[in-house]
Amino acid sequence: MTTLLGCIADDFTGATDLAGLLARSGAKVSLRIGVPGEPARPEDCAPFEVIALKCRTAPVDEAIRDCRAALAWLRQAGARRFFWKYCSTFDSTPEGNIGPVAEALMADLGAEQTIYCPAFPENGRSVYMGHLFVGRQLLSESPMKDHPLTPMRDSNLMRLLDPQVEGKVGLADRAVVAAGPTALGGYLAQLRHDGIAHVITDAISDADLETIARACKDMTLVTGGSAIARPLPTLYREDGLLSRDSGEANHPPIAEKAVVLSGSCSAMSRAQVAAYLDRAPGFKLDPLALAKDGTAAARAWLADQPSGRAPLIYATAEPDEVRAAQEALGVGRAGQIVEEALADIAVDAFAHGVRRFVVAGGETSGAVTKALGVSRLAVDAEIAPGVPWTFAEISGEPVALALKSGNFGKETFFTDAFERLDER
Repeated sequence: MTTLLGCIADDFTGATDLAGLLARSGAKVSLRIGVPGEPARPEDCAPFEVIALKCRTAPVDEAIRDCRAALAWLRQAGARRFFWKYCSTFDSTPEGNIGPVAEALMADLGAEQTIYCPAFPENGRSVYMGHLFVGRQLLSESPMKDHPLTPMRDSNLMRLLDPQVEGKVGLADRAVVAAGPTALGGYLAQLRHDGIAHVITDAISDADLETIARACKDMTLVTGGSAIARPLPTLYREDGLLSRDSGEANHPPIAEKAVVLSGSCSAMSRAQVAAYLDRAPGFKLDPLALAKDGTAAARAWLADQPSGRAPLIYATAEPDEVRAAQEALGVGRAGQIVEEALADIAVDAFAHGVRRFVVAGGETSGAVTKALGVSRLAVDAEIAPGVPWTFAEISGEPVALALKSGNFGKETFFTDAFERLDER
């Protein structure tokens, strides 16, 4: 089956977020963990192929290399339209990687222009006059200002993107978007004529996303958060490019033993951990103790937990605790220690019969899926907007994984996830 849209995501939870929204349409969505080692075979591909990378905070050259490799594989799969997915809070350092990757993909595709649309109104992310809001707060005043790896201290997306790219940066503001797809398409064409290669698009509602998607559905490359891709299956059906066959898959029963692993330190993850600890046992990881003694204590604790409840192992901590660990170990090393520890615990949990994993945090999800040897996931129903259950096979055993971006879901997300799985 020829791939219609080839998607590249800069982290694992972002990839599942995108895959879940595309799957709402009933179209087949295939989620690949990393660039597949084998050449693409169109007959084994879905209309929507998503490749999950772990390049959000990688060195720029490494991120570009990995994304170009993903692009080449997706072109083999038959894709002629492409999507570069990053976080709806535009997580990036001043050096990249959002802009440099977009510009590299544009060069490979011969694209003169692309848009940047991180808005996700359903999850409280909106862009107005080029400024990104989280709920009613500017990005720079939201908890994202304290992100341990990509602290977002500026809300102006044009100002954030400009130093990352060589091409000119422009804005399609809300007035242009509100004028409709035809007007927006004409405005983008004028910007392209004027040499504007990178266009930030305002969006404060799902209707705005629909307008932008209609205006840009034939663009070779679109970039943004997952929400701007959600209308595309419907638009492709309208154009006769996608059949109306739902392609829904039946997944095998999953053994009930479960665990929650949380490495995210976002404000929402902290609230979710606190809520879950009211009803389930938990073990808190200390990066300093992990650096000294490893994961033996956590693994022993997990082995002692009675069946019937999904225990929680977490490194989720307040910003002051995170900064203290970073000062003692270094920013990169502190995060790496936690990722490696949770990955090690996940492998041990699988060896002891755990088949249901809820994982919070993009970096943590990447480490866990790689450690478990997952290479491809089938996408199922969403637990919360942008967070679906996914299914894989590990050593011949069916496994369910919910990979959650730190900021997504309600406070009851961990409980909601298992309840939704039991409803299948």
